[in-house]
Amino acid sequence: MTAIEIGSLSIVLMLAAIFFGMHIGMALILISFSSLAILRNPEIASRMVGAAVNDSISEYLFGVVPLFVLMGMLVSVCGVGRDTFDVAEWLLRKIRGGLGMATVGSNAVFAAITGVSIASAAVFTKVAVPEMMRHGHSARFSVGVVAASSILGMLIPPSLLMIVYGVLAEESIGSLFIAGVIPGILLALSFCVLIALMTRFWPGFIGEASADESLRNKETPASASRKALPILLLILLVLGGLYGGIFTPIEAGAVGAFGAFCLALALRRLTLASLWKVLVETGHVSVAVLFLIMAASLYSRMLAMTGLPAGVADLMGSYGLGPYQFLLVYIAVLLLLGCILDSVSILLILVPIVLPIAQAFGMDLIWFGVITIIAVEIGLITPPFGISVYTVKAALDDQSIGIKEIFIGVMPFIGCMLLLLALLVAVPGITTVLIRY
Repeated sequence: MTAIEIGSLSIVLMLAAIFFGMHIGMALILISFSSLAILRNPEIASRMVGAAVNDSISEYLFGVVPLFVLMGMLVSVCGVGRDTFDVAEWLLRKIRGGLGMATVGSNAVFAAITGVSIASAAVFTKVAVPEMMRHGHSARFSVGVVAASSILGMLIPPSLLMIVYGVLAEESIGSLFIAGVIPGILLALSFCVLIALMTRFWPGFIGEASADESLRNKETPASASRKALPILLLILLVLGGLYGGIFTPIEAGAVGAFGAFCLALALRRLTLASLWKVLVETGHVSVAVLFLIMAASLYSRMLAMTGLPAGVADLMGSYGLGPYQFLLVYIAVLLLLGCILDSVSILLILVPIVLPIAQAFGMDLIWFGVITIIAVEIGLITPPFGISVYTVKAALDDQSIGIKEIFIGVMPFIGCMLLLLALLVAVPGITTVLIRY
């Protein structure tokens, strides 16, 4: 077998292993080691495993992962999601479809201080779905809004997916965070516009909201301000310091984690038991992500030795495919893989293959990363995998709402995401304008 054939076979075997239930990290390591052993010998393969692990762990940048995860966990514990939704609901109370827009807006704010889509889906399933259904909205609309807007957590910085992509692409995580701001805001606004249009032209889908005064939000300007102020201060502390050049991404994570800890103490919502739970869950998530990145480092080295990325680039050149044709094929593959794999697995498998091709076409890797993350995020709400959909289902108090209803509910929002993807492909400057200035 040639080196390229070995590389191609390794990808097929990896997809098969993941599909049949093998952990993505173990699949990456075992198949990469086996491929290297065939390409060279077992001794060299063992040395490369050690080198990949050592180089990964020694990266100063890896401190970003546990710090932002800790911040997100602390924010979840101190009830910021509930407070954010209460304030958004009060602000939008006089607008038709205001509850749905409040869910989108509060998810966007929550995303700016957590960076984890699954956390957003779990929190707002408990907070927003019962409230919307109590006001007369249909079940499919209520769960659809929550599942769709939860993906803002991976686009609006800080974002774990951006950190993973930044490490794989060796690009600035701070620049990736900044590049995600405008697309994240545009996506949130497009969701709100879609809700307004559905309220006007498709009322049967969303259900008629009740006008019962007893159901109205009881917030006052004073109480809403008290709830909003801590959230805004934390966002200003982390993102303001990061974008203002005061903090590096790692320092922003540390400051954010400390700020979230102080916020939880100030609100008196942190006990010793909940703090222990936060620390344990932070450890679990961080170790899982870092293990995957170490495995991906070995996988990238194996692919480089096989020459597969360069071979794919030459093949595309021989067929006369230009950058936009390559991008179209790439996005289609991302969307297809999103139906069967989780987002981190897709990044770990595809990014090492396509980055050399994107570089050969002269693409901006920051813009390419944002495009990648949006396409991958669509996979979080598409059947049959749709991990955000299953998270919503698991967190629902009303178990009579089935998976089918949730998938139907998110379909209109998938259309919004595809339109945004097309816009960013057509106008790359939308993504990079903040980096330049």
